[in-house]
Amino acid sequence: MPTPTPAHVITVSNRSAAGVREDTSGALAEKLLTDAGFAVTRALVPDGADNVQAALTAALASGARFVLTTGGTGVTPTDRTPEGTLGVLDRELPGLAELLRAEAVKKTPFGAITRGLVGTTDSRPGRPGALIVNLPGKPAAVEEGLAVLFPLVGHILDQLAGGDH
Repeated sequence: MPTPTPAHVITVSNRSAAGVREDTSGALAEKLLTDAGFAVTRALVPDGADNVQAALTAALASGARFVLTTGGTGVTPTDRTPEGTLGVLDRELPGLAELLRAEAVKKTPFGAITRGLVGTTDSRPGRPGALIVNLPGKPAAVEEGLAVLFPLVGHILDQLAGGDH
């Protein structure tokens, strides 16, 4: 039996980090990823680009190959998940971010205002390449987003590891 691919979920929320609101989107992402065969860890951080960048860097250092953030992709003053993600990515996958938004607007017009990024990091000594995806903080957005992503993740991770087309 193959070793499960390490995945990491980062919930970005001031309220959840303060214990004021339950982290339902992170819990759902963990369940869906686990059910799909990933070995999942989780983190919870307050909003802010620096918090996101530090959490992503830690996830990558731990060996995560698929890192999913939930929350902080909107337009409130503290929504800075894409800004924290951008500094970690080696390459963006704008087509995948566009696909996630296109699918989201089929359910709600608010799907058009998510600013989430999708991209990859290259392999480095002691660290494999990884796929990083920003999803909105609503549980429905996590479920819908992962349904779009699951058919593609294996191929992307294989390509990052040097797999053939």
